[in-house]
Amino acid sequence: MDFGLVLQTDPPASAVVELMRRAERNGFGYGWTFDSAVLWQEPFVIYSQILARTERLIVGPMVTNPSTRTWEVTASTFATLNEMYGNRTVCGIGRGDSALRVAGRKPNTLARLGEAIDAIRELAEGREAVVDGSPMHIPWIEDSRLPVWMAAYGPKALALAGQKADGFILQLADPFLTEWMVKAVRTAAAEAGRDPGAVTICVAAPAYVGDDLAHAREQCRWFGGMVGNHVADLVSRYGDHSGAVPESLTAYIKERQGYDYAHHGRSGNPDTAFVPDEIVDRFCLLGPAEAHIEKLERLRALGVDQFAVYAMHDAKERTLDVYGERVIPVLTG
Repeated sequence: MDFGLVLQTDPPASAVVELMRRAERNGFGYGWTFDSAVLWQEPFVIYSQILARTERLIVGPMVTNPSTRTWEVTASTFATLNEMYGNRTVCGIGRGDSALRVAGRKPNTLARLGEAIDAIRELAEGREAVVDGSPMHIPWIEDSRLPVWMAAYGPKALALAGQKADGFILQLADPFLTEWMVKAVRTAAAEAGRDPGAVTICVAAPAYVGDDLAHAREQCRWFGGMVGNHVADLVSRYGDHSGAVPESLTAYIKERQGYDYAHHGRSGNPDTAFVPDEIVDRFCLLGPAEAHIEKLERLRALGVDQFAVYAMHDAKERTLDVYGERVIPVLTG
């Protein structure tokens, strides 16, 4: 199992770079950031600094979208980083949530997302692609490689991930839901004539190492609100009891009142009071190192290839260090 670190690009950018360096020293192989230009600093500028100051870390957004930047700009940016630092990038992508909604725009359709996945990968690897109806090729790209991993929850999005993406990003760490969604992705891959085992599975969720469970829950409750934002879209599309999405994912948002992106992804988010302890425990990894290892072993048995640690809490350094000393050695074996 690989490990990643996920951060917001809050200023100062130097702090993000230093945490990524600490992650690499502790055995993490991936460095991810949010990508929302209004809420945080521009991630691709920071990626260049992370890559320059690390040796092996692979970096990318969790997640970008097809609309904030044009597809050729996204592809060229990744390819430039690859040329400078040796194919150490990955493109996490989704329909777009905070980046678009906070700017007054709607998330992309799945059809447009599917087109973007193909075009960005093709362009970034030096091949021709169709962008907005026009053939396009970036002639200076030679040996760039760009895996594209897609974030998804709902049945149609999971199917698209299986059909087109090199990896699947699931932003929660509940074993039951992980098993259900991984099966949906791999089934769609097989039906599309792809090798289902070739789709990398990445679970991303907050991990908080410490013995004070009540405090850990409060530091990570924001995550249930963030996931609930996506779940609310699914409920509006499919209904509460459609069977299209497991009720264990949708039931908890009944008391949800709304969402203010000013607090997006931050501990103490006042819009997450509706999230019960049970959801925090299911979706996150909390407690002593042994509890993390136990849950990660269950996820690995379900086919999870990477666990990406959301570290938006007050124990970033301790969690990274404990993972490096006690968790990663067990899971990488």
